[in-house]
Amino acid sequence: MTSLSIPVIETERLSLRGPEPGDYPDFKATFTSYRARFMGGPLNAYESWMLYAAEIGHWAIRGFGMWMIHDKATDETYGMAGGWKPAKWPEAEIAWVIWPDKAGHGIALEATHAARNFFYGQRGWDTAVSYIDPKNLDSIRLAERLGAKKDHDAASIDGNDAVYRHPAPAQLDGTQLAHGIEMEISHYADPMFKPKGWALD
Repeated sequence: MTSLSIPVIETERLSLRGPEPGDYPDFKATFTSYRARFMGGPLNAYESWMLYAAEIGHWAIRGFGMWMIHDKATDETYGMAGGWKPAKWPEAEIAWVIWPDKAGHGIALEATHAARNFFYGQRGWDTAVSYIDPKNLDSIRLAERLGAKKDHDAASIDGNDAVYRHPAPAQLDGTQLAHGIEMEISHYADPMFKPKGWALD
């Protein structure tokens, strides 16, 4: 059996690690729920198992993929974030999903920002997109907070998704945009911070 070497990313609050069999129950609970309505779901038990197998296999085939988001202190899982490019995807995607009961704490912002920085800084990506259902307002808001803008000229997956283009590495390196993202993340890391009316993730 080939052992995958998946890099680990750590942030102030989080540890991003490769998906493992023990993480599957939380994944299944999310993808068989209403939370998955913008990601091809809700799935049945077989479909969710196949998708999770694809999450792990994606690392072997593409050399990148989705990390499982863990709390650095407790090891609890919060969701997934990382890169995704199945067959026939026009471009490599930055993607995320947060378990329904873990939303609202800036986890997706922190994890996705770290994953994007890794792909830009360590893997040489010069661009990335996120394919988002136009009705998924929470994910659109998150993409915009990450500096992504709707790219009307980019190819979509099936014509039903909106394509959000992430800022290029030069647009993030030491810029006001990057500082703003990091400041928002630091606010969420502050236990005294109580956001009201913010995007869910």
